[in-house]
Amino acid sequence: MKSNEILNKDLILRENLAIERTDMAIDRTLLAFVRTSLYFAIAGMTLNSLLNLSYGWYLEIAFWIIALLIFFIGLYRFYHQKRKLRNNRKHIGNYIADDKS
Repeated sequence: MKSNEILNKDLILRENLAIERTDMAIDRTLLAFVRTSLYFAIAGMTLNSLLNLSYGWYLEIAFWIIALLIFFIGLYRFYHQKRKLRNNRKHIGNYIADDKS
């Protein structure tokens, strides 16, 4: 087996593992966005119930709007990053080692 073939197989494995780690990181980031949006939704309901303000419904609606914005921003970023990652997969293994020894 030539050194170029060994180098290419090693680089391909390393890059595939890096892609998988990045893929899992993108998934974790989406879950963080979902968790944050749920916190805002729950905070709005809690503040409205707990404080019994005359404008409590407006406060709850504001928190729900923020929660939805965070959720949709998270979804947009998730699909955008997944698309970029999918486009970069096609470059794996296109290395040519210069064997000048």
